[in-house]
Parts: sequence; C-alpha cells; structure tokens
Amino acid sequence: MNRATCDIGPPRTWRSVPVGVVGVSTVAIGVLVATALWSATRSSSTILIRADVALAVAALTLVPVIARRPEFGGVLAGLLVALSPVVTPVASFAVLFTARNRPFRQAAAVAAVGVAGEAAQALWRPMPSLPYGWRLLLMTAAYAALLGWGTWAQARHALLRALRDRARRAEQEQERRVMEARAAERSRIAREMHDVLAHRLSLLAAAAGAMEYRPDAPPERLSAAAGVIRASAHHALDELREVITLLRSDDTDSPADAPPGQTLADLPRLVDEAQAAGQQVEVDDPLGPAVDLPPTVGRTAYRIAQEALTNARKHAAGQPVRLALGGTPGSGLSIAVSNPTTPDSGATSDGGAGLIGLAERAALSGGRVTHHIDASGRFHLTAWLPWST
Repeated sequence: MNRATCDIGPPRTWRSVPVGVVGVSTVAIGVLVATALWSATRSSSTILIRADVALAVAALTLVPVIARRPEFGGVLAGLLVALSPVVTPVASFAVLFTARNRPFRQAAAVAAVGVAGEAAQALWRPMPSLPYGWRLLLMTAAYAALLGWGTWAQARHALLRALRDRARRAEQEQERRVMEARAAERSRIAREMHDVLAHRLSLLAAAAGAMEYRPDAPPERLSAAAGVIRASAHHALDELREVITLLRSDDTDSPADAPPGQTLADLPRLVDEAQAAGQQVEVDDPLGPAVDLPPTVGRTAYRIAQEALTNARKHAAGQPVRLALGGTPGSGLSIAVSNPTTPDSGATSDGGAGLIGLAERAALSGGRVTHHIDASGRFHLTAWLPWST
C-alpha cells in the first residue's frame, strides 16, 4: 500500500473541529444524556437519582477532555459507565471519536473498557425485561459498530487526503515539466540564434575590417567587400526568419510548412562565403555534394562546420583552416576542423558557448563533439554523427 494512503496526519483535537460541529455535538450528547437520566430516574431510589445526576454532569464535563485526549477521556468514560447508564452516550461518543482520530489499537482499548463497564453496570443494575447475556451482546455489538464506523471514517479521510495530495503533486509535476520545457525552448532558441547570427556577423566583421584596414585597396576589392557585407546581411535576415519559422513549428525535425534549413549540401556555399570574406579554407570532402544524409544529421553537420569556421575567424583571424569530412552509411559521418591558434585564441568572448551548443546539438542527434589544442598549438575540433544505412 502506498505510504500516503496510510498517513492519517496529526490527531484531530477539539480546537480543529468547527465551532458549529462542536455545538451540535454537545447539544446532541446532552439530549442523549438527559434522556438516559430521565429513563433511569423512573425506577430508581432517591440516592441513585442523585448519583445519576452527579454522574451525568461529570460525563458531560468529559466531552472536551475526550476531544483533546480521546484515549484518556474514553477510559474515564468507560469506568464511569460501570456506575450508571446515563454515562453510556458519552462513552459511546468516546469510542467513535477515538476510532475516528486515533490508531485502531487505542480505539479498541477504549471500546473494550466501555464494554467492560457496561458488563459491570448490568450486574448490579439489571433490566428485568432484558437478560444479562442479551444485554451484554447488544452493548458489545453497539460498541463494535461504533469502532468500525470510526475506523472506516478515518480510512476514508486518509484516502481522500492522499488523493488530494497526489493531485497536488501531479499539478506541481506538470508545472515543473512546463518550466523545463520553457527552459529547453529558450536554450534551443539561443543555440539557433547563435549558430545563424554568429556566422553572418563574423563575415560582416571580416569584410568591414578589410575595408577599414585597406582603404587604399583597388575599387574592385572594396566593391567585393561591400558585396560580401550586403549579401551577408541579406542572408542573415533570411536565416533568422527561417529559424523563427522552425522554432514555431511543433516538430523541429520534420516541420510541415517550414523550409528544411541548410544541410551538408550547402557546405560549398558556406566555404565560398568564408573565402570571399578573406578566410583561407581548405576542404577535404570525398563525400561530394550529392551525398544523401538524414535531414537531422545533415543540418547538424552543417552547423558544426559553420560554427568551426566562425570560431576560426573570431579567435584565429588570418590563420588557414582545414575542413575534412568522411564516413560511410553505417559507420557514421566524421567532421574534422583544425587551424593554428593565435596568442589570444583562448580568450573567447562567448565563454565557449558555441562549442557547448555544438556538443549539445550533436548529443541530441546521437553523436559527439570533442576539441583540444595539440602540442604544436593547433586547435582541433572533431565530430562524429550517426549515419544510418
């Protein structure tokens, strides 16, 4: 059984019961005690009548004691019921309240004391119309019924509270999942924005730098640099629009009405743009442009190559970059990018966020990305992506 269904929580006390319920219960018990007192005085002596009145008052004073300490008050009521039948309503209330708010063992003990008190009362105050055996049987059945009723009510209360707690936990879990989904979506947006804008802005920076540092360049060189800036800005807007369209789609791997995005087949254009901006790129691509890759793998491979070229322009400006691709269906697709480092290559302005994003993107596709600087000071980025047959 679930632990939550067994937890009945802290015991209920008189202060936790609504005032209206307290009043109604007190009045009802008082009416029952008064009825029992009237019935007892009809066939009793004056001494017994006075004793019954005193016991009735004492029994009513036990009601708040039972509400605060059911075990103690119930035992006292069970002892007093041995003296007079006017205490029976209070003793019955003690059994019901204890069974409703305490463990079964304690409630059973209170009920046993009550039955013993009723048995003792029947011995010295018999009822001519009801034999002792039948009277004891009826009182035992009545106390057992009260014990069972209170135990059932306690179990039902615990079950309802467990269900409410479970529903509350389910709502909290749902809220947590929504928050995690939002955080993941923000991370995905940031990663896509970084991949798209960082590449285009680095091309703009490289072309603008060439124009700034070589103002005496031939007009055709300046015109070519200006063309790179214009084309990069135009492509940046197009790719940004494409990313926003993809992010609005429910399925990023196969959106219904969104453009497919760049894949490995767009690698030649990526290299041409980098070379037009003045970057020296050497490509070793035995796969060729006609290679058929899964869409997710193709997009991830393109982003890896794009981020590698962008990092080389930002952190190793002017250094040649070597890009090599290889692999076969079944063995996977490998991408290797390397370039010499410069003295300030380690001081990345983005704290390595681009490389972290690449590793995360590759992991989502089932691949991996590693990078290191060898003893000669050359930076290496290696990626492997699954390529199913």
